[in-house]
Amino acid sequence: MMKLIILSGPTAVGKTELSLKLAKAVNGEIISADSMQVYRQMDIGTAKILPGQMQGVKHHLIDICDPSEEWNVFRFKEEAKKAIIDIKSRGCIPIITGGTGFYIQAVLYDIDFEEEGDKSVRERLERELAEKGPEVLYNRLMEVDPASTEIIHMNNVKRVIRALEFYELNGYPISEHNAEQRNSESPYNFAYFVLNDDRAKLYERIDRRVDIMLKDGLVDEVKALMDEGYDLSYVSMQGLGYKEIYRYLTGEITLEEAVYILKRDTRHFAKRQLTWFRREKELEMLNRPDYGSDDEILAHILEVTKSKGIIN
Repeated sequence: MMKLIILSGPTAVGKTELSLKLAKAVNGEIISADSMQVYRQMDIGTAKILPGQMQGVKHHLIDICDPSEEWNVFRFKEEAKKAIIDIKSRGCIPIITGGTGFYIQAVLYDIDFEEEGDKSVRERLERELAEKGPEVLYNRLMEVDPASTEIIHMNNVKRVIRALEFYELNGYPISEHNAEQRNSESPYNFAYFVLNDDRAKLYERIDRRVDIMLKDGLVDEVKALMDEGYDLSYVSMQGLGYKEIYRYLTGEITLEEAVYILKRDTRHFAKRQLTWFRREKELEMLNRPDYGSDDEILAHILEVTKSKGIIN
């Protein structure tokens, strides 16, 4: 049974710093479970770790797509499994790090995500989105699958459409399907940790991160993407930080409004991430207030992974 460590948690909680310490401690390599850090040219708004910050730790699934490409759970599962085999071939421990719980679940329980042969439902929903906007579809999802709306934001149109498509094709909610999949056995000997913090501290970290992004040139990054022809019709441009600054640069809202919306929606996103993680089984929530430092958290992670036979 292949060994696997997962270190996840809400956005801005500090996963990157801890994951580097963990990787160096266990001779590990990191697989990014982030739906935005796969895109080239999108560094600041995704809080992407850059080569000079990796401290010699090999990272996978970062900077592998152009912003014009669609990245989804199907592709992530396929590429992550390849990375796990590649890492194991070098005698290293794969560490999945990131905040996209859906992606992690897909790999951890080897969920079968066969794409439907009939594309007509998705195409009809996409046309309806273009004609009527996301709210109409989201309200419909609230009627047929309210559990999914607790973890899917209205603006995440890709997942809204997928959930509605699943319901129409199968006759029952995708939230029920996901719950069933969570009860399946994992093919890995794994340890799953979720880093968390007090809500007030987490929200403060989120606000500070947004301020740093702006200082580092987020507006210029989005403008450069727009100059290459990227607009909100691309999935990549729907990411937090990009759609808000896009709306500012097109004159729809002021910069002050864009920043306010970005901070607010990022806080809401973190809340939805935690809702997802709390529904998962076989994970351990690591609450920062229970530890004195990241080194103490790391020591606990090492103790648990050793007890499971993942490390010696």
